Amino acid sequence: MKKIILIIAFVHCIFMNAQQKLNFGYDNAGNQISRVLCLNGCNSKPSKPAKEIENLDENDMEKFYSGDVISYYPNPVKEQLYIKWEVNDNVAVSSIVVYGITGQTIDKISNTENVTSQNISFEKYPVGVYLVVLYYTNKDQKSIKIIKQ
Repeated sequence: MKKIILIIAFVHCIFMNAQQKLNFGYDNAGNQISRVLCLNGCNSKPSKPAKEIENLDENDMEKFYSGDVISYYPNPVKEQLYIKWEVNDNVAVSSIVVYGITGQTIDKISNTENVTSQNISFEKYPVGVYLVVLYYTNKDQKSIKIIKQ
């Protein structure tokens, strides 16, 4: 009887911590780059500490590619997403829309023709993947995949 209770207690302890045994690592674009099996209570640590938005420099901003005119920080985001863009050939960003992973519109920011940056609050959104789409005055659009932690 003691052996059965001991086995049940041991199995119970294993299953209580089962969700903490596999840790995933992501790059700044939200792509999975590592998967680690953790047997002794490993803790995942962020690759770089979060900075306040007021202290950002150009090296902190992520771009789609080196010649792009849109940059954003941070990704993954916890509270605020900062997006910055340049106006080229009189083509401005007319609106910004945040979509959930299922396609529903979460937030819409209009009248952005006269600005070149925007903060988007992600505090009230649940953890998950979001799509931020910038719509231009010439009907063009660009999208950014954002992960909310």
